[in-house]
Amino acid sequence: MNCSDIEHTLENCEFFKGLDKEDIKKISALCRIETYSAGEYIFRQHDDGEYIYVICEGHVFLERTRDLGERKGNVLIAALGKGRVLGCWSTLLGEPHVLMSSAACQKATKVVAMRGTDLRLMMLSNASLGCRILEKCCFLLRDRIQAAYGALEKI
Repeated sequence: MNCSDIEHTLENCEFFKGLDKEDIKKISALCRIETYSAGEYIFRQHDDGEYIYVICEGHVFLERTRDLGERKGNVLIAALGKGRVLGCWSTLLGEPHVLMSSAACQKATKVVAMRGTDLRLMMLSNASLGCRILEKCCFLLRDRIQAAYGALEKI
């Protein structure tokens, strides 16, 4: 996957869609490609988070492990495919964060990965871009929180 493929992935993902082509090009310079096999984890609950990921190919389950004394198990928060975004959002606020879920690959998966602190620096240097990204982040987090509450009600 080359730079233009990364740009294409970013342009068509839920998080960066609609941003200016020049901004996409700058963001793509922060990115690298990572590949995972079926059954591998992109990250695990309780890991220190520092990356944001965009799925290029594959399928990922966001899961949260719950221990309620007698009842233990995994809760599926979301099933994510091409163009969906996941990772550690607190890095956009300049704060370290422990991940609250795991990302398990259901089949071979390729992601674009970027360090959240690098994106934060870009957002701080371009207030208009920063505001657009934070707005998209708010909508995304709203949807993920609703999905998490729905999943936890099934316990």
